Amino acid sequence: MSEEFKMVIVVRNDIKLSPGKMAAQVAHAAVNCALAAKKNYKKYFEGWYDEGQKKVVVKVKSINELRELQFLAKNAGLPNSLITDAGHTQLPPGTVTCLGIGPGPEDDINKITGHLKLD
Repeated sequence: MSEEFKMVIVVRNDIKLSPGKMAAQVAHAAVNCALAAKKNYKKYFEGWYDEGQKKVVVKVKSINELRELQFLAKNAGLPNSLITDAGHTQLPPGTVTCLGIGPGPEDDINKITGHLKLD
């Protein structure tokens, strides 16, 4: 059986984002992670892309939880991207909104994010 790949975007639930703003922040994370993986994790990117680019959005309650997940993703050797808003619309400049993890092996990502609830 071949390895399965996915990407997870973790969104802060303690800041109130409109649906459109959240979609834009999630898209930023997905694009950043995909480009990083294509450049530095070619096997992960190609597997994920060929399988249909599975993406899951989950939530956390705080910036501290988000940073802990980023630490775990880095230590696991997974592509990741912390998204900071420019502050042009709803949020103050520099507000961290979400974290992309992957694409990478689904089992490895599940060890880090599998306990989180879908957003």
